[in-house]
Formats: sequence, C-alpha cells, structure tokens
Amino acid sequence: MKRSLLVVAILIPSVSFFLTVGADRALAQGPAGAGASTAAQGNSSSSESKSGHSLNPIKWVKKDKDSKNSPESNGSRSDTEKKLTPKLQAQGLLPANANATYACSSFVALQDCLAALHASHNLGLEFKCLSANVTGVHSSADMSGCKVADGEKAVSLNKAIHQLKPDANAKEATKTAEQQAKDDLRDLGA
Repeated sequence: MKRSLLVVAILIPSVSFFLTVGADRALAQGPAGAGASTAAQGNSSSSESKSGHSLNPIKWVKKDKDSKNSPESNGSRSDTEKKLTPKLQAQGLLPANANATYACSSFVALQDCLAALHASHNLGLEFKCLSANVTGVHSSADMSGCKVADGEKAVSLNKAIHQLKPDANAKEATKTAEQQAKDDLRDLGA
C-alpha cells in the first residue's frame, strides 16, 4: 500500500512536468494550420487579400456606409457646425455672438441639438433650459429661471417641452422641430 502511494506521488508530478515542457515547446514552434507559413513570415496582408476575410475580429463589425460622411463623425461634425452657424443665426435660432459648436457642445447628436434649437425658437423657450432638460448637463449659466432641478436625468425633447411649457402640444412641437433639424442637415448635404 505504501509502495503504490509512493509510485502515485512520484508519477503525478512527473507527468505534469512533462506535459508542461511539451506545451512550451509546442508554443515556441509558432502557428499551425492554414496560412501558417505566411503568418510565420509576418506577412499577413497577402493572406488577407487572397481570402478576402480579416482575422481581426474588430473588422468583423459592420459600419454604416456613410459613417465617415455623417455629421456625427469627429471631423465632419465640427465642419457641419461651422456651416450651420450662419444659417442658424439668419433664422434667429442663435444670437449673432453665438455659434453652433458652443450651443451643441452638451449634445451627443447634432440632430438632437438642432431639434432643441428649433423647439425653443418655435415655442419661445429658453434654449439653455431646454438643453439642460434634454441633455441632463447643467451649464455654468444662470439657470434660476428654468424649471430644472439639479441632478435630474436627461429626458426626451417631448417631455422637456411638456415640463417647461405644459400648455403646449409637446408631441406636435417635437415632431416639427425634429423635421426642421433633418431639413437643416439635408440642406447642408450632411
């Protein structure tokens, strides 16, 4: 009995040692399988061009065809805002000393900012109040005249309009403002 326990005690660590050393040697040999010689040479571009499929899982996620041209992409959003500023000032949505970049800085989507600008203009609401309700971001501006409590979560444009002007038809005003925002972006080709 003692002898068989001794054999098992020696046999288990020995087998695990040999398996570990064998695994290390297998890893040191490099990749195996289809395209192993190309991968071992470090030239993955030729294998990608032959198969047409990237081995990088990040590239598997499909992107919008127009994502580079959308007003939400980093480079073109600021360009779109620069183009929008004079148009919004001419419509009376922005004062002469303001610009769209500053007005829309707390909004994630430019279209949402434009809709809020149109809604505030159409209904005679303070844009800073409507913006604070929609984004949940409270600026350093004087918010004492707004019906916004600090720490409130962001709400939809419809709810924000209803909170600030309960007698207005918030649903219709939201629909109109969103259409005007789409038209503004379409007119710029964005």
